[in-house]
Amino acid sequence: MRRDRTKPWQGPASAALPRRMSVQVASIRGRIFVAFLIMSLITAALGIFATLGIRQAGDLVQRTYDQSLMSINYARAAAADFAKMRAAFARRALATDPAARAKLDEEIAELLTTLLEDLTIAVERSQSDRAARAGIGVQAAVQNWDEIRRGLDAAISAGPAWEALDRQAAAVDGQIDILVNYTAGDGFTYRQTARTIVADEIRFYAVATFVALLLSGLVAWFLNRRIIGPVAAASAVAERIAAGRLDDAVPVGGRDELGALLRAMATMRDNIRAMMEREVSQRRSAQVLLADALESSREGVVVVDAEGRIALANAQAADFFDGASGQIACGTPVAGLPERGADPAASVLDDARSLAQGGEIRLADGRWLRVSRSATREGGFVAVCSDISVLKEQEARLTQTNLRLDAALDNMSQGLCLYDAEHRLMVVNRRYYEIYDLAPGSLAVGMSATEVIGVCLAAGNHPGRSLADLLAEGADSVGKPHHRLVQELGDGRLVAIETRVTAHGGLVATYEDVTERRLAEERIAFMARHDALTELPNRVLLGEQIEMAIAQAGREGGFAVLCLDLDDFKPVNDTLGHAAGDELIRAVAHRLSACVREIDTVARLGGDEFAVIQRGIERPEDVGVLARRIVDVLSAPYALSEHTVSIGVSIGISLAPGDGMLCEKLLKHADVALDRAKAEARGSFRFFEPEMDARLQARRELERDLREAVADEAFELHYQPIYDLSVERVCGFEALLRWKHPKRGTVSPAEFIPLAEELGLIIPLGEWVLRAACRQASAWPDELKVAVNVSAVQFTSARLITAVREALQTAGLPGRRLELEITESVLVANPGSTTAILHSLKSLGVRVSMDDFGTGYSSLSYLRSFPFDKIKIDQSFVRDLNASEGSGYIVRAVIGLGASLGMTTTAEGVETPDQLQRLRAEGCDEVQGYLISRPVPAGDLPALLRRLNGERRAIA
Repeated sequence: MRRDRTKPWQGPASAALPRRMSVQVASIRGRIFVAFLIMSLITAALGIFATLGIRQAGDLVQRTYDQSLMSINYARAAAADFAKMRAAFARRALATDPAARAKLDEEIAELLTTLLEDLTIAVERSQSDRAARAGIGVQAAVQNWDEIRRGLDAAISAGPAWEALDRQAAAVDGQIDILVNYTAGDGFTYRQTARTIVADEIRFYAVATFVALLLSGLVAWFLNRRIIGPVAAASAVAERIAAGRLDDAVPVGGRDELGALLRAMATMRDNIRAMMEREVSQRRSAQVLLADALESSREGVVVVDAEGRIALANAQAADFFDGASGQIACGTPVAGLPERGADPAASVLDDARSLAQGGEIRLADGRWLRVSRSATREGGFVAVCSDISVLKEQEARLTQTNLRLDAALDNMSQGLCLYDAEHRLMVVNRRYYEIYDLAPGSLAVGMSATEVIGVCLAAGNHPGRSLADLLAEGADSVGKPHHRLVQELGDGRLVAIETRVTAHGGLVATYEDVTERRLAEERIAFMARHDALTELPNRVLLGEQIEMAIAQAGREGGFAVLCLDLDDFKPVNDTLGHAAGDELIRAVAHRLSACVREIDTVARLGGDEFAVIQRGIERPEDVGVLARRIVDVLSAPYALSEHTVSIGVSIGISLAPGDGMLCEKLLKHADVALDRAKAEARGSFRFFEPEMDARLQARRELERDLREAVADEAFELHYQPIYDLSVERVCGFEALLRWKHPKRGTVSPAEFIPLAEELGLIIPLGEWVLRAACRQASAWPDELKVAVNVSAVQFTSARLITAVREALQTAGLPGRRLELEITESVLVANPGSTTAILHSLKSLGVRVSMDDFGTGYSSLSYLRSFPFDKIKIDQSFVRDLNASEGSGYIVRAVIGLGASLGMTTTAEGVETPDQLQRLRAEGCDEVQGYLISRPVPAGDLPALLRRLNGERRAIA
């Protein structure tokens, strides 16, 4: 089997990696890489050997100079120290003063220490074991000398002792000399070794450098042989191909890039040769193709020679002119073709020397031909005949389209003028005449744009303006592809003129009467910045006016922002209807506008809220005067269409620049002051004070903390016992919500419960209290009940029934042990739905009690209509129970009423034994208060029960 030599042979998978490596090495890039790798290895080897040699020589030098010489120096220093010791001892022997002798002893001891230290360093710096042993011998000799010296104190004049001391001193000197000689010998040895190594390294690197040069030359020769030679061969092949020598052989290259280039050049040569052969073949068939094209062409082609005979006629020409006569054939004279049976239109071919007969002709069958004739160099001509029947039909349709376009132009809602590149009028429609009130026919095609403007000016459309003014007005459109202009006519109408440059340099202008649209846009713009009901500035325009007043505050003095809120407007709107409310708002706006100056601004912010900007004030008293006037004027009765009503107004005031120089800040401070005015006394005004903002920030901070606490359930329940006077035992507990803030400490329920109701948090908070109270009560003895207060907001929630049912089911608590306490305000809001909710709760077995009875809207009808189980007497009645002319009769009446209706009565706020005794005497069923116990956490209930139910049977 043969295989393509230009492609690598696909061998077994086990040989794939070596084959790829060989291909990479065989490439030019691979060879260059290998060459540079070899050179780098040679250089690296030389560098490594040089580094090692230098390092070894340096180590020997260091050992010679840093070790041996240092050891010699310290040995000689030791010899000097010993000489000083001997001299000091000689002076001591001659000294008679004890103090001098003691001082010389100290000096000898210090010298001995120094000598031993020098000997230690000399031994450490030595380079051989013999030098180390010599140093040890010096140290031993010195110590022997010192012992002999110390023994001379007893026999200072003994001759033999002095002789022994001298001999020992000579021994010390000898040992030191031996140490110095050994150390010097070691240094000389290392120096000689270093010199030998340096000489060997020089000879080695000389040989290595010569070898490296030989290897570099070998690598360069290899690159020249394997790269430059094939490049020259490829260049020669390219020159032969460029010269057109396509039969020369192409050398076979290797497997590198140059080999691939040679193979590609061989392929290119073969392709060029094949292309040339194809071109010859194509030229040979071109004539056949041309003949076929003429025969299949939709154009009729007739070639007439100089003698007036048909030299060539295709089938389409025969179809046009021949018919059934067979006259349109080669060699037939063109003269007299119609007489010989050809189509009469064939006369266009009659005159061979004239081309004037070319043009459009119609055949006998109704088709249209366009004939174009062109002379040939031999004196004949070529006639090309095209069927333009479809084109004729299109022209007819275009004519009809133009007629319809003219009708459309005349019925346009916009006027139109079309000018050519020289600004000459080409088209004008009827609407243009109507807009400018021109007589029909007053404008003619070909008039210049200046003349058209002059006709409009003469018609009286631009009183008081000249032609030059109108031309200057339109001069801005010159050179612009699109321009828009709004022109006001003499009768007040507005015309929007829009001009566009056409593709041919002309100009098309449209004219539209935009009077009504402009009025509508102005109305929309007005309404975007004004209130629709009162046409006063709205909040957007008010903000702009405040910003303007801030910008002018430095030049025109300060200004004030007054925020107004109508008092008792909602009842009027709810009882009399929105129409009466709107009429009242308009009347308020009228009175308010009459109270201020022209430089001031009155705005409606929405609903029953208004705002006033008072400019140019010099002192706060000026604002107070305006505020009192507004309160007095707006509080006067209003005579509406069908009713007479009276309302009030509360005002909050902020002053600039004292209260701020930002629009948002001034409005915010005025709102804060307004809230203060409404909270303290309606129908009054208050200036903003920083303390108000501080209270507002504190409230907002409390709101944020309360939201987080509800989300985290950061509350706990305390329980106050309910004491049954009939059995003298605790019969249950009332759950009271407590909030221990991490920073504020214990927050009073009177502070956060109303806030929770206002923020809509009371429903999730109340449901949590229900769940927690039922869960904790499920662990109490079965005879104990738990009472939970239900807010009026929570009671009207559709989730109350579901929340109670789920809390009981989750805790496993019977409904009879849960008692819900509601206030009388719940009954007033929606009696019908309240009754339904109460019956649903009763169906769950839950007991319902009326809390704070007698303090609100209570009446006997409530107790008759609603199925209450208990009445709770408010602590305000219990507090004055024993006072003269107090509430004793009311308490007696309530207890009697409850007994007659079969309802349990519970007295709250019992704090003294006298109060308890009076309630027991009146027949009250249950009591609770500080006399029994304060509210305690759930964990303290067992001890409280033991104290109240176990240790005593009755409370005195």
